[in-house]
Amino acid sequence: MTIAKTLQIVVAALALAGPAQAQAELELPRDCPTARVSQQVGLTEIVVEYGSPAATGRRVWGTLVPYDRPWSISQGRPTTIRFSRDVTVGGAPVAAGTYRLSAIPSKDAWTFLLARAGDRAAGAGTPAGAGPEPAPIRVRVRPKAAPHRERLTFLFSDFNSERTSLDLEWENLRASLPIAANTAAEVQASIKELDGAWRSYANAARFMLETKKDFDAGLKYANQSLALKEDWYTFWIKASLLAAKHDYKGAIEQGERAYQLGNELGDGFVLEPELKKALADWKKKV
Repeated sequence: MTIAKTLQIVVAALALAGPAQAQAELELPRDCPTARVSQQVGLTEIVVEYGSPAATGRRVWGTLVPYDRPWSISQGRPTTIRFSRDVTVGGAPVAAGTYRLSAIPSKDAWTFLLARAGDRAAGAGTPAGAGPEPAPIRVRVRPKAAPHRERLTFLFSDFNSERTSLDLEWENLRASLPIAANTAAEVQASIKELDGAWRSYANAARFMLETKKDFDAGLKYANQSLALKEDWYTFWIKASLLAAKHDYKGAIEQGERAYQLGNELGDGFVLEPELKKALADWKKKV
């Protein structure tokens, strides 16, 4: 085969392959692109994932989306909402987790439904041996008129550290889902845990002092405890650790701080004689 004949065959093959390759690489916009919106409310993160169809000149409410029928909101995919912590939605308690979000639109009122993402779909039946299908959480709201929005959109509005509103907007309507976080209670619980953490570090320091004889590790735990709360008990442990390292000057300084805080407790300062004697012994060694 001549070189010219070979080139003719190659050119012909490329001509045939070219349109197919171009077609395979062509990427077009989706009719219903995916979207994601999130908001931090206090200590709680809320994430919504959905599809965003366009009205494209069609009448949406009562026509494209019929009234009084279940609506999955997103076209061709479930709409999901995830809460990183327990919340209250429209007055109903909702545990942390991911839920399928759907709705039943009506002309004057809407019902939003939240079902666990792992739950069986409504009407799927109950397998043998399985318990009853969990009922979805239902929240009834009243829609309001809104400026025209071509594509279905979720957005968060009117939020602070305690609450927010998840708004669904499309065409000329807005339906809002009120969500409240448990921020105040969660902060109080964290403070309570923190209030007890100082003693755990102090006990760890005492363990290193009396059992492991690892005085440097003990000092690390004592300092962590004091960073959370300055308590006479921890100052005494730190003083004892310094004395064990023969740093009597430091031991006296920390011991006197412990004695000062202990005296402020009054009758609660039960180990006052022991601390007083330890201070006297350390002063003799300076």
